[in-house]
Amino acid sequence: MLNKSYPYYLANQPRMSKEMLDVRDKYSGKVATRVAVPDAKAVEKAIAAAVNATTPMRQFKPWARQAVLQHCATRFAERRDELAEALCIEAGKPIKDAAGEVTRLIETFRIAAEEAVRINGETLNLELASRLDGYHGYTKRVPLGPLAFITPFNFPLNLVAHKVAPAIAAGCPFVLKPAEKTPIGALIIGEVLAETDLPRGAFSILTLDGQHAAPLVEDERFKLLSFTGGQIGWELKTRAGRKKVVLELGGNAACIVDADQGPHLDRVVERLVFGAFYQSGQSCIGVQRIYAHADVYEALKRKLVAATRKLKSGDPKRKDVFLGPMIDEAAAERLHGWIVEARKAGGRILCGGRREGNMLEATLMEDVPAEAKANRREAFGPFALLAPFTHFDEAIALVNDSDYGLQAGIFTDSLEHAMRAWNELEQGGVIVNDVPSFRVDNMPYGGIKLSGLGREGVRYAIEDMTEVRLMVMRES
Repeated sequence: MLNKSYPYYLANQPRMSKEMLDVRDKYSGKVATRVAVPDAKAVEKAIAAAVNATTPMRQFKPWARQAVLQHCATRFAERRDELAEALCIEAGKPIKDAAGEVTRLIETFRIAAEEAVRINGETLNLELASRLDGYHGYTKRVPLGPLAFITPFNFPLNLVAHKVAPAIAAGCPFVLKPAEKTPIGALIIGEVLAETDLPRGAFSILTLDGQHAAPLVEDERFKLLSFTGGQIGWELKTRAGRKKVVLELGGNAACIVDADQGPHLDRVVERLVFGAFYQSGQSCIGVQRIYAHADVYEALKRKLVAATRKLKSGDPKRKDVFLGPMIDEAAAERLHGWIVEARKAGGRILCGGRREGNMLEATLMEDVPAEAKANRREAFGPFALLAPFTHFDEAIALVNDSDYGLQAGIFTDSLEHAMRAWNELEQGGVIVNDVPSFRVDNMPYGGIKLSGLGREGVRYAIEDMTEVRLMVMRES
């Protein structure tokens, strides 16, 4: 069960307040718990504390950072059921998926613990000409300083982990604003961090709304802003000033099913159903566009529709439920509106298409016009469209005909086509023989175009959170 209320965290310490935010069970709509809301003075204190913690965190030895991260991984494992239940309630995430996200939280902290003790530099050969005889160069990576993090609602644990764990490994203090709709996971992470001997001010977790989070974006004392969310990220970038900015802003991921996949369609369909409808499609790399070769299109469509119709929806606390609610009714109403609009423009609903409150049926469509919102924008819900292609060049062009470029998938037995996809698809990552929804927490993850800039993945985040310091030595 959730606690009746949760504090925010200011300079490693829990704090309550008079103002409280209701957190609702996304399936029942009832208030599940309440969280304390910091005022403007608390935000200023958090930033000042992070600034004051810059030197202590830099001096906090790699083995000590590793010990903190290992402690967190152990405690998260001990509190696995509590964390999964919190996710299920606050995000409406089916309990099996919630348990999977807790596993990824643990893995991310374990990966960061390993990386904390191998943040290395290099030796440079500077003797490039006779005038440089006796000169030697050395580099090391040093912590950037105070960091600002803003995370979304759809992965309340793992997307927080992808910012917090690398920051600790890198030796950087941080201030985190979790999503207002799903703050509980981040606050439980804060509770575990508070058990460690991190220097005072190393972390603050502030349950703010977007308006009151402006200092995290604009304050020049922060050296980096890492934001995961929607297209508002580009506006935040313009307000961020001189600090480094890392943005992960979503996508409308496509998946190609090649002509040679006829013998493998059952496996392909199983993965496409997962990729399109896992956690009600509320994933930045959820499968939204499926392009199948004409030789397999009709068979794939038939199998995909049959599998989609079998998905069980309902209360996410039930272990047999695959499809839970969307985050709120407004999100479901938006996507349902796109589906209706696409149908009126000539699209055909193959299955699903109905909505009740924030429950939207798993929906497949074909013949969706190229300029329809359901094609061009990020659906971020249980929706996917199908379209055939005849030549592989056409498939490449269809995937690239998007304003986004996060990840794409291709099912093929052709090494040539796999390599062409890797070389020609305008994406941050290409997943071969699986859906674009595949992600492991140590791989570089991020996109191009409207999908953002920079890369997550523990080691790659650490690189963003540190800077190179050079020493040149001349032989005496």
